[in-house]
Amino acid sequence: MFTQLSRMLRGSQFLNWACPVRVLLQQRDCHIPALSQLVHKANPRDDSAWRECLSSVNEQRCRRILKPNSKLYEVEKVVRRTPSLSLGKKPARWASVLVSLCSVEDEPAILFTLRSNTLHGRHKGDVSFAGGKSDPSDKDVVATALREAREELGINVGAEQVWGVLKPLREMTGMMVAPVLANLGPLEELSFKPNPGEVEEVFTVSLPHLCNPVNRGYTHFRTGDKYGYTLPVFRNGKHRVWGLTAVALDHSLKIICQ
Repeated sequence: MFTQLSRMLRGSQFLNWACPVRVLLQQRDCHIPALSQLVHKANPRDDSAWRECLSSVNEQRCRRILKPNSKLYEVEKVVRRTPSLSLGKKPARWASVLVSLCSVEDEPAILFTLRSNTLHGRHKGDVSFAGGKSDPSDKDVVATALREAREELGINVGAEQVWGVLKPLREMTGMMVAPVLANLGPLEELSFKPNPGEVEEVFTVSLPHLCNPVNRGYTHFRTGDKYGYTLPVFRNGKHRVWGLTAVALDHSLKIICQ
C-alpha cells in the first residue's frame, strides 16, 4: 500500500544521534533539474494513497514498529525514580519532542513551530517540534512531550493519540532527545494558544511536500578540520527544517510512509 511512498524515502542513511555543530564544511542543495521531472512522472500524486497514512490500519502498523522502542526508555525511567542507581555517574539529561502528525483539509501533514527570537541559546528562531527538557514530575518521556505541547501550543494531546516513541537521539550537548509520534487529528478541530515567549509561529507542511525528493537536501558538517557527517534538510517550504528536527522528521517519515 505504501510502496510508492517508501521508495521516495529510501536512498540515504542519516546519523540518528548527532545534532549539527554550527560550523559548516559544505552545504549542498543536491537539486538535480532532471530529478524534478522524474519524480512527477514516476510518482503521480494520489490523494487517497497519502490519506492512507492517517488510516487506522497504518496507525496499528506504526504502533507495532515503535513498540519495541519502549524498552530503550526503561532505564531512563528507573534512574529518574532512583538516582542512586546511576552508580555515581551524572545521569543523562533527557528531553522530548512531539512529532505531530495531523490533517489539513483531509491532507496529511506535520505540525511545526518556529521558536521565538527572544529565547536565549542557539536554537532561537529555529524550526522545531513542540518539546523540552523532562521535569521530575513527568512520568516518562511521553508525559514530557505532552506537557510541553500543552505549555507551548495550548493544546491537550491525549495519551491515546500517541503512536509510539522513536529511538532516542543524542544532541551535541549530550542531551538525549525522545521523539514522540502522535496524531493530532484534523487541524481545523484544534484551537491553538501558542506561548508568545516560546513560539513565534505554528505552521504545517504536507506529507507530499516533505516526501518529494525535490524538497530534500543534505548538509555536510565537519568535526575539527575534517568531514564529520551529513544530515538531512527539508527545503522549498515556508521555513527550512534542519538539524535534530530534520533527523527526527526523517526517521518519522520513514515509519509513517513505509
